[in-house]
Amino acid sequence: MAVHQNLGDRSSSAERGFQWRRRLPELSDGTIVLRGLRSHDAPSLLAHLNHSRVSEYIAPCPSTVDGFRRFIRWTHAERRRGLHACYGIIPPGRTTAAGIIQVWPIERDFWTAEWGFVLDDSYWGTGLFMRAARLFLDAVFGPLGVFRLEARAVEANGRGNGVLRKLGATRESVLRGGFRNGDVVRDHVMWSMLAPEWVALRDRGRNVS
Repeated sequence: MAVHQNLGDRSSSAERGFQWRRRLPELSDGTIVLRGLRSHDAPSLLAHLNHSRVSEYIAPCPSTVDGFRRFIRWTHAERRRGLHACYGIIPPGRTTAAGIIQVWPIERDFWTAEWGFVLDDSYWGTGLFMRAARLFLDAVFGPLGVFRLEARAVEANGRGNGVLRKLGATRESVLRGGFRNGDVVRDHVMWSMLAPEWVALRDRGRNVS
């Protein structure tokens, strides 16, 4: 997927974002697929994401199939409002999601946005997430029109921070006490990436797979 963006044209960014409200475009590199979540993804997401190794450094996942179905309906409603875009990560040979990757605006027109992701630990270290991230970032910095993309990762999450560094993100600061899960409070690391940086990285042919 090519990345083309007029970095000074906020109106065209808003128009592209509006198009995403109707339907998320399916993304694929011929091996994996990113697509909008569907109701039948709920049992798969419960099985893949609702266990301690995966959820240690993220907000708690739904604990039932119905809970994930409600979450999926919520993503559809928020997308139609222009407030959220959530993709399911479909591994090779599968038809249901084993993880999610999502983005939401900080500025209403998505000029500045934040993203997050989670994937079943059986796929960690396989290169699957890096392929998914590459597809996603091409779309975010291209058709969706994001200029600045932020991410927060718990400081103790070495794998999550390492992925962001490998993708070319810049570590900006530590947000003290930025993550709370029940009674546990941890620091967040703030990462950012700008559209020209991602385009330059791709043009140089840097390997992020």
